[in-house]
Amino acid sequence: MNQKSKIIDIYKKKINLLKKHNKLYFNNDSPAVTDSEYDNLKKEIFNLEKKNNFLNKLNLNKKIIGSPPSNKFKKVKHLKPMLSLSNAFDKKDMNDFISKINNFLNIKNEKIEFSSEPKIDGISATLVYENGVLNKGLSRGDGAIGEDILENLKTIRTIPKKIKDGNVPTLLEIRGEIYIGKKDFDKIKANFANPRNAAGGSLRQKNPKETSKIPLKYFAYGFGVIKPMIFNTQTEFLAKIKKWGFSINPLSKLVKSSEEIESRHQYIDSVRSSLDYDIDGLVYKVNDLKLQSRLGSTSNSPRWAIAYKFSAEKAFTKIKDIVIQVGRTGAITPVAKVEPVTVGGVVVSNATLHNEDEINRKDIRIGDTVQIQRAGDVIPQVVSVDQSKRDQNTKKYIFPDKCLCGGTTQKEINKSTKKEDAVRRCLKGYDCDYIAKEKLKHIVSKDAFNIDGLGKKVIDQFWDLKLIREPSDIFTINYNKVENLEGWGKLSISNLKKAIDKSINVELDRFIFSVGIRHIGQENAKILAGFFQSIDKFSKLFYEKNRKIILRNLIDLDGIGEIQINSINNFCSNNKNIEILERLIKKLKINNFRTQNKKGKFSNKTIMFTGGFEKMSRSEAKSIVEINGGKVLGTISKKLDILIVGNSKPTKKKVEQAKKLNMRIVKESEWYKILDL
Repeated sequence: MNQKSKIIDIYKKKINLLKKHNKLYFNNDSPAVTDSEYDNLKKEIFNLEKKNNFLNKLNLNKKIIGSPPSNKFKKVKHLKPMLSLSNAFDKKDMNDFISKINNFLNIKNEKIEFSSEPKIDGISATLVYENGVLNKGLSRGDGAIGEDILENLKTIRTIPKKIKDGNVPTLLEIRGEIYIGKKDFDKIKANFANPRNAAGGSLRQKNPKETSKIPLKYFAYGFGVIKPMIFNTQTEFLAKIKKWGFSINPLSKLVKSSEEIESRHQYIDSVRSSLDYDIDGLVYKVNDLKLQSRLGSTSNSPRWAIAYKFSAEKAFTKIKDIVIQVGRTGAITPVAKVEPVTVGGVVVSNATLHNEDEINRKDIRIGDTVQIQRAGDVIPQVVSVDQSKRDQNTKKYIFPDKCLCGGTTQKEINKSTKKEDAVRRCLKGYDCDYIAKEKLKHIVSKDAFNIDGLGKKVIDQFWDLKLIREPSDIFTINYNKVENLEGWGKLSISNLKKAIDKSINVELDRFIFSVGIRHIGQENAKILAGFFQSIDKFSKLFYEKNRKIILRNLIDLDGIGEIQINSINNFCSNNKNIEILERLIKKLKINNFRTQNKKGKFSNKTIMFTGGFEKMSRSEAKSIVEINGGKVLGTISKKLDILIVGNSKPTKKKVEQAKKLNMRIVKESEWYKILDL
């Protein structure tokens, strides 16, 4: 086959693929690809025609409908964020989860009950009822903002449109998982990749009449906002909404111990293949809703619930090569390139080897036959080596002592344990191209600037073309050059512009997290934002004469320790880091930090705790102060307003210091009175 014939063959395949997607979308109302993927396909066809005039004579691209518009539905803010669940993969993870709950609530001998429910692999949605009437239905979206898909949700006949009960709360938000049963999916599988894809595509139809043709089902599993709250437990909530006509999973059950959790988990795992819907684990929730309220949430997930995934899928394959990757903090991570193998329904060709110590401990070598596992969405990992199949000529893998950039690497010494870190790191920061590129991927990620359309592959592409080399470049992209790239059309460029323009307006805590200072996660970033309040005050860290004083003051903050302070100092001592941040700040509108509750009991107050409490943990007490607008300090200083003294082993020195400074000292009994406990 000559070159011209090859081009015609490729062209025809792309035209046929475009026709297929047109039929799925416009005729069957069941898209199998995203709008951007569809747009990319059209761009590829256009570029082929532009470079090869003889293709136009084939007249294959006539009367083919263009790509459909995106943003079909109105965007609506959720009454309460729909957070993601943290995951557990084994008994140890579950025991750690229970221990954290007990520690937060300061519970020692009491046993906490949990509601267990199968975790459906479907599409999350929320239903809002006012005075018993369904008037809003949203997709999960990004957790904060969803799409208005009410009319499509109404096509699911088993969703109550009106609740006939005099005791129904004035405002009731029901959350559920929309899915298609396996048997129903068999009838329509020609048009979809899998049941979840079918459910998602059906809910995003513009015409509800088309959605009504798809046999959608749902299980209600929880709630968002309820006013007034009339339930005491999760199981009571499920029982009540079942009477109101909602579908709840019949396999939901109350468990009262870690032994019952394991027993239930093993049983559901054994019967899941017989169910008419896909599940990938069980969700365990603290049953008592008052305890749920006390536990609250982190930035990403509730503290009172966890998804306990089923056992990891495993398979054997062969290591073809070991390469290293460089992370945004300079961490050097070895990755095994393996012969492609299907693990849990996903084709795997890469598996993490974690670090140098892990390779040495398992004696992993190129050419080895290894067992790999994939648990949930976790990156596949090498579990073990089958040394009986090892070629005797293989050599021990020698971990490189230099970064991909050529810079030297080192393992840090932990100041607390005095032990060497397992991870080797490159110390060049932004001067290392590999670190700089990974920092870009972090800054555009969901939890940072959340720039949709600027994912990892796009960053790689734009980096290679030198369109983006540092964060500030994101806001000065040459779109004329982008338009000429294969895979980019007017629609995808327009969407990218909108996402970037939206990200210019950013909260201070999100900005601090986004810049990628090592050891500064989302919770630390919030603490720091509460301290600095504005970007102008935060920027004073950039100047050495101010930095030492500021860092000394940071020691006062509860939750910011020596590790975080040293990391901030190291980051800000690097001139290149500062130059890059200053250029980025000029492109942004960074909002001042907003106190959670300006009218709270502790608004504009600084609080410190010493000693243990009978009814709650230090973590819960701290959370209560922050929710009520206060700031928690870790040391005694003139900035402190109130010292809360617990009955169990308070530090005498701190109490004496507070007395000398004439500070208000509150004993544990008075603390509970303030909280109305």
